[in-house]
Formats: sequence, C-alpha cells, structure tokens
Amino acid sequence: MKIFFRTSPVGILFLSIIVIIHSCKKDDNNLIIDSDGNIYTSITIGTQVWMVENLKTTKYNDGTNIPLANDNSVWSNLNTAGYCWYNNDAATYNNTYGVLYNWYAINTGNLCPYGWHVPTDGEWTILTTFWGGSTVSGGKLKEQGTIHWQSPNTEATNESGFTGLPGGNRYDNGTFGSIGTYGGWWSSTEISTSVAWSLVMGYNSGGVNRGNYNKPMGFSVRCIKD
Repeated sequence: MKIFFRTSPVGILFLSIIVIIHSCKKDDNNLIIDSDGNIYTSITIGTQVWMVENLKTTKYNDGTNIPLANDNSVWSNLNTAGYCWYNNDAATYNNTYGVLYNWYAINTGNLCPYGWHVPTDGEWTILTTFWGGSTVSGGKLKEQGTIHWQSPNTEATNESGFTGLPGGNRYDNGTFGSIGTYGGWWSSTEISTSVAWSLVMGYNSGGVNRGNYNKPMGFSVRCIKD
C-alpha cells in the first residue's frame, strides 16, 4: 500500500527554513589563524565554507612581509603587491574592517592561510546565487543595523551569517573613500592585464554588484576554504 503525505504551504515554508538553517552553520570550533596571529571564525553556506571576518594579515602564509604602502604616490604607482589600512589608520579600522589589498597581493596566491584562498569570481557567484541572485543577496549578506553601515542599510538581514561590512576602498590614485557606505571584496579572477573582478555591496541597496576594477584599487578580502 502506498502512503502519500500532503504538505501544506505552511509546511513547505517550515521545511525551507530548516534547509537554510542547516545550510548555514557557524563553525565556532574551527578557528583559523593567519601569519600575524589574527584569529578568524568560519561559516558553512551551502557547499562553501567562508571566513566570517575580513582578512587582516600583513604577512603571506609563508611568513614573509607584504609591502606596506602608505604614501599616495607610491600606492598609485604599484604594479606589485601592496596593502594598507583605511586612511592609513590601523588603530581605528583594522579590528573591524581588516586590511585593504591591491589585486597584485591577491595574485600571489599566498595571501590567505594555508587551506584557504581568495575566492574566484565564480565562487562569489555561487554564494550570491545561493541567496537569490545579485538583486537581493546583498541584504542577506550584509551585517544588520547602522553601527557600521550608514542608514538606511537597505534590506540588511545578515541571515547568511556572512556579516559583510562597509570597509571602503583605496582608489588607484591613493586616496580613500566609501567607509560606512560600501564594502568591496576582491576575487582572484582577472579580466585583463589591468582589471580584475570584485564584489561590492552598498548601504542603499539590497543587491550586489559584480564590478570590474583596476588592479591597483584597494579592497577587502574574504577567504574561502579550499
């Protein structure tokens, strides 16, 4: 005898919530440590495991130093790896927002701790697709509230646990901007000799923007597990 189960619309919604909860699991017992001794936590989202914090390291995973570039003219003329803190002020910005890196630092392949890497453009797309696509996923990936994000922080729920922050950027001419209003994260995928893909979230949108930016730009980095 075959037994058929009927599922009400409320039941379907309940099952969907359960699937999402089990697909987004905080991995509190799996702490990650970079070459500077900074500690990170991770979260499983679908088939991916992401760090919950922006990268803060000033050293590659082999312990060698990443070049620090404070001066605007030095930063703007780099075609090799460099990093800085927003407004060159580590005391104010490092703990919350982490470090800004140019794309040449990403391209070394040695930026994230061993077992982790800077996500490809395709891996970012997997994340945003999991949360409904580019028009709505930003709200689900952004930290809630206006402690760090400027009001209105549109549609921010952080139901993903990703906790995206508005760490701003350093332009390729060396000046800084967008702290509190935009967060940008590099991918490891280049478009040409001068341009690479990144992901950007804003305070006034629930979506995300897949952007193509010049490699000397300074953006945040989130690592994904190998």
